[in-house]
Amino acid sequence: MSLTERVAQLRRDRTPFVHATVVRAQQPTSAHPGDEAILLADGTIEGFVGGHCAQNSVRKAALGALQVGESVLLRVLPDGDVHFPEAPGACVVVNPCLSGGALEIFLAPEVPAPLVRIVGGTPVAQAMVELCAMLGYDVQRAETAESADFADATAVVIASLGGPEADVIRAALDAGVGYIGLVASRVRGASILSALALSEAESARVHTPVGLAIGARTPAEIAVSVVAEVIQGIRVGGLAVRTSGPAPQSTTSSEPHCGSHDH
Repeated sequence: MSLTERVAQLRRDRTPFVHATVVRAQQPTSAHPGDEAILLADGTIEGFVGGHCAQNSVRKAALGALQVGESVLLRVLPDGDVHFPEAPGACVVVNPCLSGGALEIFLAPEVPAPLVRIVGGTPVAQAMVELCAMLGYDVQRAETAESADFADATAVVIASLGGPEADVIRAALDAGVGYIGLVASRVRGASILSALALSEAESARVHTPVGLAIGARTPAEIAVSVVAEVIQGIRVGGLAVRTSGPAPQSTTSSEPHCGSHDH
């Protein structure tokens, strides 16, 4: 499988990764400009961006970039009296086992977009699909509860206006979904939640009436209010974007630091 095919596969599978590209290599080094690799959250490297010593530095910097979700230019320099201009967004590491060469490697993390799963075939559900797609979110709609799959979902919104809504809520809670919205009146929503006998922690994850209070009336307006609440949960409330891959390994004080030399 080519690297391009592997990248496409990881994107389809919602697996986070870092795409590393050698942009400059000073001889003697084993890597060359244009060499590429993929680094996964468990530290696996697929491809080639330098020998063993360089790979260790690349791995540490890549895991840090994946954690913060920001690209970085990694400069791997040989040990000695090294003078290199500081630059915002650049991480510099001094690697004593490089044989005199230097590398610049661009690390571009790719983290899956939030995945919103919508249950229902109503106009509100359709409007939400269109709005989430416009935002660049991954969105999947299931017209019935039986066809819904909550794996990796950042948020689940039930807009069926009837049917086995309680069962869907229970399934989404059991799947670990952090935001579950139920489109229903205050009275009907409260009745459904009461029958579920949720714990306090579970109740905090279920929103009904769903959406921010903006006076929404039409299906499109209701969709805006619901999606706005999902955005608020992600950007303000720390709602996690779930993926199919492992979480990045935690970094330590030995990680490369941006804008500083690591001896």
